[in-house]
Amino acid sequence: MAAGTKDDPWILRTPPGSSEYTMYRDDAADPPALVCQVGSTRLSYQARAIDDLHAWLIEQGDWVPLGAADESKPAAGGTVEEFGRSSDNPVGGWYGLRKGYRGRFGMYMPPLLEALGLAEVTHDAKNNRMRAV
Repeated sequence: MAAGTKDDPWILRTPPGSSEYTMYRDDAADPPALVCQVGSTRLSYQARAIDDLHAWLIEQGDWVPLGAADESKPAAGGTVEEFGRSSDNPVGGWYGLRKGYRGRFGMYMPPLLEALGLAEVTHDAKNNRMRAV
């Protein structure tokens, strides 16, 4: 497995398997960040999202829908996407760091947690779910 650094990023696939992207940790950023490169688009999320999302999944105790959505669209209730932007999460709002590109938490974070051995993710054409392991 890759080291998750800029020089050795994680190479991941979206849950449906339709797109490949890379992620790496940038611990020098303030706050520490996960940088997600999808084609020419760069998104970034707070690095603590790994542990916070895993803890939330454990609390849920079962499969949770991903519900990926762009920042401009509302997130469906009870989804990973809603958790990633909820005022009730540990950071009190968005984990996404780049305005206009803060959404898609439910698309890009689940495969990382799966690669790190923290979660299982379904890989269907749509309506994917995840749960903590």
